[in-house]
Order: sequence, then structure tokens, then C-alpha cells
Amino acid sequence: MERDRRETFGSRFGLVATMVGVAVGLGNVWRFPYMVGEFGGAPFVAFYVLAVVLIGVPALMAEWTLGRHTRRGPVGAFESAGLPFGRALGWIFFVGVTAATGYYSNALGWVLYHALAGLLSGVGIDIDAAAILPPEEGFSLRSFLLQCVCTGAVLLTCAAVLRRGLRGGIEKASRFIVPALLAGLVILIVRSLTLPGAGEGLRWYLGAFDPGALTPPVMLGALGQAIFSLSLGGTFMVVYGSYLNRDDPLRGNAVFTAGGDLCAGLLAGLVIFPAVFAFGLEPGSGPGLLFATLPEVFGRIPAGAVFGTLFFLALFGGAYLSDVAALEVLVAGVTDNTRLGRSRAVTLTIGVVFVFALPPMISMSVFTPWDLTFGSGFQTLGALLSVVAVGWALDRSEVLRQLAAGEGRRPKRGVPPIWLYYWLRFVIPAAILAVGAWWLLTDVLRVAIGLP
Repeated sequence: MERDRRETFGSRFGLVATMVGVAVGLGNVWRFPYMVGEFGGAPFVAFYVLAVVLIGVPALMAEWTLGRHTRRGPVGAFESAGLPFGRALGWIFFVGVTAATGYYSNALGWVLYHALAGLLSGVGIDIDAAAILPPEEGFSLRSFLLQCVCTGAVLLTCAAVLRRGLRGGIEKASRFIVPALLAGLVILIVRSLTLPGAGEGLRWYLGAFDPGALTPPVMLGALGQAIFSLSLGGTFMVVYGSYLNRDDPLRGNAVFTAGGDLCAGLLAGLVIFPAVFAFGLEPGSGPGLLFATLPEVFGRIPAGAVFGTLFFLALFGGAYLSDVAALEVLVAGVTDNTRLGRSRAVTLTIGVVFVFALPPMISMSVFTPWDLTFGSGFQTLGALLSVVAVGWALDRSEVLRQLAAGEGRRPKRGVPPIWLYYWLRFVIPAAILAVGAWWLLTDVLRVAIGLP
């Protein structure tokens, strides 16, 4: 059968490294720290860890179940699972991922330019790294051209990996980049924790837990971050689930993947917050924490250019794998539904994504709603529909068989599949609906009525 001829992972380490690479990206090293800053530190972190364990891991297993059972990407998976209007929904998510990958590749170009600025600074050539950022309003030709060049470079390097396929390209790159990312973060943590006054930031980040500060907005924000950081959304993990072997254990791999993703976010916080507090800066500065606050930190410490470059290179590595994952969703959609070979599908995908990257380059007034619509909105809806497809559309015996696969040697260990099945069917959808409602109230409606 065609489903059984689909390429699969070559090793357990390659599988986990690839899945961690899919999940780890700007969501961990950029979004997680500024969300921690906005929501008050330790209470947010504590509930985020809980959300990853109780919601993220089971939802990840659900998306892998959907992908492995159907051996398709989102365009075919929802239809094959029996979800009403599944094929139409799959194409809607395909367009959404295309638009989201455009602005994500654009943001990755900003990271690349900041890393380049750090390298040049180390040899005495100073360039303004902020020049690549789009203006808040209006249009800057210089910024637009810099973004075009850097985004194009990012997409071309992604294409080189994608053309080699799963084992020869994506899995091989993940085996190298993920350990390098973690090693880079560890070096930066040591430097950050040795700064005078870093202990205050460490206590704020991990130690000063006040149960009264665990408010509904904090909890919903942490739950939303768990969904975002694990790349749930009915797209990425469905495609990568279709590459799993029939006997790959979902539970163990989901725990390893979520654990690696969680560690990357927590380590990024250990890099950022001790340094921010050591220099008396504001941890709640929002999305600018990475691109505005951190360069100021690196500018104040000895050998700051070296550590700044290392940080942005580490960030680029993790975010690069997420960009490859997003593009792979699109390449799989093209090859699954047309007669194009992989190489031509990659070329077509890269060209279309570059076109979708152009509008967010104009200004932040375009970039922000683009992110809200195709990032937060589509991702939350996709995560909900994938869990609904597994819990309500697929046959229960097939779901239980998928959840139990690879567990035959230790049948009494782990969560009982029947208990997990009902958790997926009722609890996870309710949690995702809560996140979606919070997102609509705090982001979409607030922006629509012009509130800050």
C-alpha cells in the first residue's frame, strides 16, 4: 500500500532529535521568556510545566496518532480520519501554514541578521542590527530589502535540507543542531549566572512562587504557550507522525519530545532573566525582550559580542529546524496531492512561501495581525480539530491500538490507554477551547477595538 511506502525515521535518537527540533524554535527562546516576563515569573513557569505534562504530551500523542494512522499530512489526514469537511479543513490549514511560514521565515531572517551583526562586531565592524526590523508604521525600503535578502537566504538553506528528504536531510540536520543548541544554551547560562546580581533574577524566575498570583489569565497564558511551543496545531506533528514506524511507542517519544522542548524554554529563561535583573532592566518588556533588551545586556558585559553572537546563533539553529518542519508540512501536502516529485515540490514551496513573507515585511502593523491570525488562531483551532478527529472521528479500537503500539514489552507501565483515550476525548478539547476563548478575548477583540 502507498501508506506503508512512506519514508520513516532511521533511529530512535534521530526521531527524538527531529521532534525536539520541530518543537523548539522562536516559541521557546523568544516567546517563552517574554511570556514569563509579562505574566510574572515563577507562577507562570510552574503552571506551564504542568500544562506541558497534562495537556501537551497527550495532545502530541493525538496528532502523531492521526498522522501515523492516515500516513498523510493535514490535507488528507482529516478526511481519512472521517472528520466532516475534513479535506476542505485540511486545505484551509495548508494555506494557513503557508502564510505562517512566511512571517516565521521573515522573523528568522531578523535572527540571522542579528547573529551576523554580532560576528562583524567581534572584528571591529559595527552595523545596526535593528535596521532589519520593520517600522511600527509606514514603510522603510532599507528594512524591506534587508528582510528580503535574509529571508531568501533562510529559505534557500532550508531547501537544501528538504531536498534530501527525511533521513538524509531533516533527521541528519536535527542530530547535529539540537545538541549544539543545548550546548550553546548551557555556556550562556554559566555566563549569565556568574553576573553580579544574577541571583535576584533567578529567584524571580524559579523561586518566588506565590499561589495567589496563579490567576486565570496566567494559567490560560501558560496553557496557550504549551500548545504553541510544542508546535501543536494539526499540521507539523501530524506530518511528522505520518513518518513514524508502526511500532514506535508514542508515549515514550512524546515524553522525550516534550521534555526536550521544555528544557529548551527553561534554559532560555536561565540565560535571559539573571542577566536582565543583573543590569536592572525590565523583564516584562514584551516581544522586544529578545531583540531590544538582550542586545543591551550583551553590550554591557565583557566579551559581550562573543556571547551575543553565540546566543543568536543558538536561537537561529533551533528556529531553523522549526522552519524546516513548517516547510516540510507544505512539501508533503504538495507531493501527497499532486504528481510533482520532491525536488520540484520543494522549489514550488520555497517560491510561494517567499511571496507570503513579503506583506509582513512592510511594518509591524501588518506583521502583528498576521501573527495573530495565522499563528495563534490557526494553531489553536488546528490543535482542537486534530484531537477531535482522534477522539470522536477515528474508531476507538484503532486509537487504542496506536496508543499501545510499541508498549508490548511493558504492558503495565505508563498511562492505561483507555484512561488516556477519554482524557483525549473530553479534557484536552475543553482545555484547548479555553485557550481559544482567552486568545479571542485578549488578542483579537482587544486589537479589533484598538486597546493597547
